[in-house]
Amino acid sequence: MDEFFDIPTLIVIGIAIVVLFRLRSVLGTRTGNERSPLERARAAQQAKPVAKAANDEKVVPLRPAEPVKELDIDRKALKLEAEIAQLSHGDAKVAAGLNAIAEADTNFSPKYFLEGAKQAYEMIVTAFATGDRKTLKSLLEKEVYDGFEKAIADREAAGRKIDFTFVGLPRIEISDAELDRRDARVAVRFNAEVVSATRDKDGALIEGNADQVQAIADEWTFARSPKSRDPNWKLVATNQLA
Repeated sequence: MDEFFDIPTLIVIGIAIVVLFRLRSVLGTRTGNERSPLERARAAQQAKPVAKAANDEKVVPLRPAEPVKELDIDRKALKLEAEIAQLSHGDAKVAAGLNAIAEADTNFSPKYFLEGAKQAYEMIVTAFATGDRKTLKSLLEKEVYDGFEKAIADREAAGRKIDFTFVGLPRIEISDAELDRRDARVAVRFNAEVVSATRDKDGALIEGNADQVQAIADEWTFARSPKSRDPNWKLVATNQLA
């Protein structure tokens, strides 16, 4: 026994005990609930860098989101610029006119205007052929309406009728645009396809062909006041091109 507990052995045992206590204090003890390295990495990725506002307990992001309004304005301006470049077809005068209208009326869109012009054209030529004065009155400026109404009245007095079918618009383009002191004016060229046949009171064909598609071309000018609450444009001038 004395040989087993000699002084060198006791010194080694003492050193080992000291080392074990130091390792325990540095590494800690395992409880069985420790997170794996992967779990610790995931937790670190979920942490967001934040800062606290002075004298405030609310968390404030270090990189606040950009104002939505400014982004919307920028997108709208870029969209308008692209539309004008596309629909002016390189015509500087048309582009300048569209820009002037857009500055006076922030809701103006050349693209949507042209879509509306397509619908208006079909409605107007169909209403004229069928004698629909109510529709014409809502879409035409008074002077233009008076001209259309007179032509309808003369046709009805002669007992003539028109068999009419609107086929489509193969081509439509803005030919001019301007802003004067009162109104915004946009001229549009329509290349349309229709089937039209005018018959007398006995049903005899006078003009056109009920079995053939006919190509027609018109240049119409639409106008509205940028200050008006009424978003509708009215037809103020017509010019038959072919």
